[in-house]
Amino acid sequence: MAKDYSCSMLWINGSLSYLEQLCAKSYVDAGHHTILYTYEPVGCIPDGIEVRDAADILPLDGFLLHNRTGSPALHSDLFRYRLLEKDGDTIWVDTDAYCLRKFEPVHGHFYGWESDKHVNGGVLALPQDSETLRALLDFTSDEFAIPPWLSKREREKLENARDAGDPVHASDMPWGTWGPHAVTHFLHQTGEIRYALPRSGLYPFSFKDRVKMIRTSTNEDEFLADETYSIHFYGRRMRPRLARERGGVPRPRSLMGKLLKRHGIDPRSAPIPAKKKDAGPPSAAPPGRPNLTQLADRYGSDKGSKKHRYTELYHMLFSPCRDQPIRFLEMGLLIGGPEHGNDADRKTGDLPSVRMWLEYFTRAHITGLDISDFSFFEDDRFEFVQCDMDERRNIAEALGDRPPFDIVIDDASHASHHQQNAFLEIFPKLATGGLYIIEDLRWQPKTYEIPGITKTAALFQSYLNDQEFTHTDARTAAAFNKLREQISGAFVFQAKYQKQRKDQVLVVHKT
Repeated sequence: MAKDYSCSMLWINGSLSYLEQLCAKSYVDAGHHTILYTYEPVGCIPDGIEVRDAADILPLDGFLLHNRTGSPALHSDLFRYRLLEKDGDTIWVDTDAYCLRKFEPVHGHFYGWESDKHVNGGVLALPQDSETLRALLDFTSDEFAIPPWLSKREREKLENARDAGDPVHASDMPWGTWGPHAVTHFLHQTGEIRYALPRSGLYPFSFKDRVKMIRTSTNEDEFLADETYSIHFYGRRMRPRLARERGGVPRPRSLMGKLLKRHGIDPRSAPIPAKKKDAGPPSAAPPGRPNLTQLADRYGSDKGSKKHRYTELYHMLFSPCRDQPIRFLEMGLLIGGPEHGNDADRKTGDLPSVRMWLEYFTRAHITGLDISDFSFFEDDRFEFVQCDMDERRNIAEALGDRPPFDIVIDDASHASHHQQNAFLEIFPKLATGGLYIIEDLRWQPKTYEIPGITKTAALFQSYLNDQEFTHTDARTAAAFNKLREQISGAFVFQAKYQKQRKDQVLVVHKT
């Protein structure tokens, strides 16, 4: 006879919204004994759920928050490992993980692939004698531990900081250091990765597909399979969106709407709290507020003083809209991609420039586009889009019908045809008065550059000289010339603003 497991979750504070109610009730209705751990009284808990004191597993003293996002994820990661160590008869479940059918661990293991690279710990069972569980507990016992899965260069940087007496705390490391990255690494190390369920088991909707769960046009049968146990709602990113949906209520014919009806959850009785709107930009910059170059140097972006010095220009251009709700797009999110001969499926672990932009632009929505996968990075104001820029149609499909961007920066492969594809596709959709910037005009990668193609710097120099674009490909020239009336001005800066050096960065203003 199969072992009957309970399912346990943690809620830090405040009442449950309909999203958490739906997920918690799904375990009860599937036949699991369901336990909610809390540190204080919590409202709106569905019937049939046992409430326990979370301090019995992990005291609230020394509560860990991720510094960049303010998320309690680190505390939640540590809590689930301590829980599994103490209770061998329970399965950890996130409060945004829905139970489609009763969970059936194999030899005490229950977890699944979320992507081709990562196992997520949103649903997690490990037997008490699991080597992976022991490794996770050992790793998280040191808040300054250096992740062994980082590249040699990244580890050396952290080791140097540690040896200099300034070790980097887990709260300042990339998102997921104690979560999916650690879980995946130690499962591989111990060989227990063999028990991981396929993506269809626990994460049939990917992070990228999350909005499809609240659209009426989605056919869920294309995602759900006979082997599907759970659906992950990606609550941290979905809650703000749900709060904006039709008065905060999902459409009844969407997957989430149908599940709410199935379990008798009324979304109006437990709405998702909307984020407080900003009162508006401050009348003056706060004392000591860092400029963009300081932020670039802090986060390790090559746009700062240590390499390109782009941020000196950008701060002059962008400071008037620093506290405005603009829409910002950056293409190319981390150095070292295929343009340098590396695999597009490279391991990604940080987004220095995105972290810089999020702090600099206090109210902006940031979209990041790259051929590599950066979906691990989560922030309420950030959205990742994966795209190969080799064809214009790829860019059009990736960006879809998003509202116009106010600022666009192309720091992607630097291949001439990629830069030109992106400009032709995105500039016409730029907001009136918007800025379009292309970096690193003087360097093109041998891996991508088409022999004999007109370089982007020369293309725009012909426009600046003669008010007409000339190009080795007549169709490309014609496409650019159609955009002349939309360009109110353009200028090119040399590398590090030195006139004797080659063209380096292009700025184009939209009429």
